[in-house]
Amino acid sequence: MPHRWESRVPREQAGERLDRFLAQSSLGLSRSRVQQLIDAGAVLVDGRPARPSQRVQAGQPVAVEVPDPAPARAEPEPLPLDVVYEDADLLVVNKPRGLVVHPAAGHARGTLVNALLARCPDLAGVGGVLRPGIVHRLDRDTTGLMVVAKNQAAMDGLARQIKARQVRRTYLALVWGCPEPPSGRVEAPIARNPRDRKRMAVVAGGRPAATEYEVVERLGPCSLLRLRPETGRTHQLRVHLAHIGHPVVGDPVYGPRRAPRLGLGGQALHAAVLGFSHPRTGEAVEFDCPLPEDMARALEALRGGEAPGGPGG
Repeated sequence: MPHRWESRVPREQAGERLDRFLAQSSLGLSRSRVQQLIDAGAVLVDGRPARPSQRVQAGQPVAVEVPDPAPARAEPEPLPLDVVYEDADLLVVNKPRGLVVHPAAGHARGTLVNALLARCPDLAGVGGVLRPGIVHRLDRDTTGLMVVAKNQAAMDGLARQIKARQVRRTYLALVWGCPEPPSGRVEAPIARNPRDRKRMAVVAGGRPAATEYEVVERLGPCSLLRLRPETGRTHQLRVHLAHIGHPVVGDPVYGPRRAPRLGLGGQALHAAVLGFSHPRTGEAVEFDCPLPEDMARALEALRGGEAPGGPGG
């Protein structure tokens, strides 16, 4: 289990950078590891997420949540994969609900990376031993398209496109209620929730984040939205939709408590379209995949008027 370290800043260390203060503390961590924890939102100063360069003040409370060490490397596992496209440089997969993308504390095996290593043994080491080939991620219960790099040149090329916001991603989401206006743009900064570091939230001073949305279909207490994220923050779509009062149906973290789940195994969020320039040829390519079965059934039930009312009904 992760352990929590807490201390107050001694008077003699007032004015130190936060990362330097923690690297010199009894935590016993390197400065680079401290910076990783700060960037992950695992460090709170006065109960709020902080920056590595922040200057600490005498008497300030500092808390650090130190996670369990991750496994040294991912191992191959012959797990089923829904491969939409594959060539010598990359593959595109349709990730099912419930599949974690890469090993981490609590998920050492049974991940997408474990399955990829069994299918593509040469993938090991492309982009790192724990996340080989992983260019971008989807949440465990988000379904849909992901591109995986099979060599370092492809990894570098795809990473450049993501950084330049040249990868085209379109999601479909079933949400509670119907946004007004029916199309628009949510621009709200995202950071770790100051009161619960396992959640993200719209936080002043957080990392810039923007999402375009469009109502595709109104379905009684719900709506089907088309979403285009302009940035790629953790839980961005789910946080932005909850922020405007229209959380994703079935979302156990950001959705309303005791809301009907409509037969869904998780949040009704699907990465439906993925487009980019092929890292070797430069050719524009685009892929799409159908909704998962549980989300398709929920839509049909709503269209037939068979689904229960919304969170307040």
